[in-house]
Amino acid sequence: MNVLIADDESVIREGIQRTLASRFPEDRTFLAANAEEAIEILRANRIDVALTDILMPGMTGLELMKLSRSSYPGIRWVVISAYSEFAYAQEAVRLGARDYMLKPIGKETLVEMMEKLRGEIALEKEATEEAEQLRLNRKYVREAVFQRWSSGLDIGRFDMKPLMESYPSFHLIMVKMDTDKEVKLEHFMIENVLGELIDRYGSGFVTVHDSKSLLGLVTLGEGFGLDALLEEVRKHLVKVLRVPFQVMHSPLIEDIQQVPGEVRRMRQASTTQDYEHAATGGDRLIELALQYIRTHYHDFDLSLEKVAAVVYLNPVYFSQLFKQKTGSGFKEYVIQLRLEQAKQLLQNPKLKLADVAERIGYQDIRHFSQLFRKRYGETPSEFRSKMCSPSGK
Repeated sequence: MNVLIADDESVIREGIQRTLASRFPEDRTFLAANAEEAIEILRANRIDVALTDILMPGMTGLELMKLSRSSYPGIRWVVISAYSEFAYAQEAVRLGARDYMLKPIGKETLVEMMEKLRGEIALEKEATEEAEQLRLNRKYVREAVFQRWSSGLDIGRFDMKPLMESYPSFHLIMVKMDTDKEVKLEHFMIENVLGELIDRYGSGFVTVHDSKSLLGLVTLGEGFGLDALLEEVRKHLVKVLRVPFQVMHSPLIEDIQQVPGEVRRMRQASTTQDYEHAATGGDRLIELALQYIRTHYHDFDLSLEKVAAVVYLNPVYFSQLFKQKTGSGFKEYVIQLRLEQAKQLLQNPKLKLADVAERIGYQDIRHFSQLFRKRYGETPSEFRSKMCSPSGK
């Protein structure tokens, strides 16, 4: 059995791996520190069980589940969460997760859960494996041939007649990105969003056209319109993509010979068409950033640049978005959070001031005292004396 463990904390994913290796040595485990690594593993390997952390840099475990379930419906998902993330765990179960585990994860609990899932998989695998492999082979051959055909390349003696019979009339939808960055994750998101919507509105498939473009073919079902489909495609992509993109489409095509010409026309049209930018979705990104800050406020190297990288945003844009969404600058927010924590710690007379400063992320006790006095009008020592006196004054 192949098991994916996706968690940004190495001690968690490696601990799970050790437990599984000792109890199920015949299984193969794959480790991912973030959603992008998990997606690469999903693409390259047949995964039976995926254990994913709720909060990871760039994309949550719930988003990873949503985007993956149509392409990999056979995976059993298990979410890993802290008590503070229990609402997320409930949402994961609603999305189809088979189970969830609360940190810290007990070894026996983990083993019992895996044994249960292994039993379920063994019953299903024998019946479905051969049929699934045939379906995937047909899917990949069809999409590879269509990719070459749409680009005007030679397809040899491949017979296009079955494809024409399956889709006697159809529209093409092209999604093209404008970015210099590597877009493997974005490719995956577009493929899943477009694929799910095509299935909802009719029938068809999605194929990669080039490094920055994907091409969808859709035969609309009765009662469904192309405009409504395109509107949904844009609405969903704006939420998940962090790069500018375009959505273009062809008129109704009834002759597959028209495909290469329509693809060339769309590519030419893209040079004059405006790009849509992922301007929405900021609330979700800032919430992820705040979760990260609350967890890592005590890190000495916590910085705006580091948190911006966690949510894959440009630092300047992240700074503007953070202030817009929270009403506070990043630096001010972190100072306020740290000092509020310091007030709680100062009520423990056994802790030295240097220990308090270190526990909230400051190595320089003088700097900590200056910030505290500026914020509250008294030094940490004065605050402690007041709080620890019998009268509390």
